[in-house]
Amino acid sequence: MSTMLSNLDLLRRVPLFSLLTVGQAEAVSGALVKRRFKRGEVLVEQGQKSDALYILLMGRARVFTADSRGREVILATLGQGDYIGEMSIIDNQPHSATVRAEVQTDVLLLGRTEFARCLAENASMSLVVMRGLVKRLRHADRKIESLALLDVYGRVAHALLEFAVPDAQGQLVIREKISRQDLAKMVGASREMVSRVMKDLEERGFIETLPTGATLLKDRLNGLG
Repeated sequence: MSTMLSNLDLLRRVPLFSLLTVGQAEAVSGALVKRRFKRGEVLVEQGQKSDALYILLMGRARVFTADSRGREVILATLGQGDYIGEMSIIDNQPHSATVRAEVQTDVLLLGRTEFARCLAENASMSLVVMRGLVKRLRHADRKIESLALLDVYGRVAHALLEFAVPDAQGQLVIREKISRQDLAKMVGASREMVSRVMKDLEERGFIETLPTGATLLKDRLNGLG
């Protein structure tokens, strides 16, 4: 009983499942499995099937794909409350990307049958999943357009703008230092090329590195991204 209550308590923290009725939530909580992934451990692997929904309770995971030469392209970073695996459950196809834990990450696993039952019995939850898929599709569309139409400068600027948040003065700032390697994987260019672009953007006054290590983005950067 305590395990079920514990799972139920964890379930209530996940936005996706907040729309379930009490009865539905209790039924789902009994089918949940908790799992901890160490830093660097793979949650799901591209081309493989796992037949489960993975819900992140704590930690951070990176979604990426790799070509035949082993070059990685980062697609997204997942955090608390995010979930993966719903596409494979819906169309019964292998995972389209690999997900790796960036730090120690705790997840809840919900099997295909239980997740499908949730969607069938709760229209509101189905709508949330649909909206999530649409959001992902729109993001993919923008990425395709960016890769097709923008040069490396534009792609780097676009990635920087996605990372930035307004500070107290309304200026766009990236608080955490972004590695050139990660940025290169995000924009589909070499690390050396990204380093040259970042250096050039700073020299031309599009960005400024603050003493704290944060990056200040100037308004003119919008014209590139």
